Amino acid sequence: MTRPIFWALGVTACAAVWGVGLAERFDRPRSQPAPITAAALQVQAASAPETSSNALILHADAKGQFSTQATVDGMPLRMLVDTGATHCAFSEEDAERVGIRVYERDFTRKIQTANGTVAAAYVRIPMIRVGAISVRDVEAVVVPRGRLSTSLLGMSFLRRLSDVNMNKGRLTLRG
Repeated sequence: MTRPIFWALGVTACAAVWGVGLAERFDRPRSQPAPITAAALQVQAASAPETSSNALILHADAKGQFSTQATVDGMPLRMLVDTGATHCAFSEEDAERVGIRVYERDFTRKIQTANGTVAAAYVRIPMIRVGAISVRDVEAVVVPRGRLSTSLLGMSFLRRLSDVNMNKGRLTLRG
């Protein structure tokens, strides 16, 4: 009974994030420079003013999305922040790169994604770190090869932070 509610909340959250990004693009003056590149985005996030040592400020890309360099159990991995994802989600390829081992027999749970229903393997990640923020024992899913282009930093990580705030194309995460 709660699945439709969580699904509806996820869709609503995604629509809100997309809508804010779209509104900001229309509000920009035409003389504004081209969108920020991924490399510049990393520099901006690192040099942005922080209110505390455990805060990270991310800037939206040209699509209005937020991505960050995470450390998953000590291994670096680029992840897309997704408030509509119930769990952190890893492509099978990324899971292998960071040392998460799953087998075909592990893909027993059906999950709803933006592209339909997919079999997934549930896992627990001992630690995910983003900037100075660390969260231990994070629930996650691994999605089979070719079904997920970018791994997602979902609500199983984000809901354990003290604050997640989006304002004017900036996403602030506080541990």
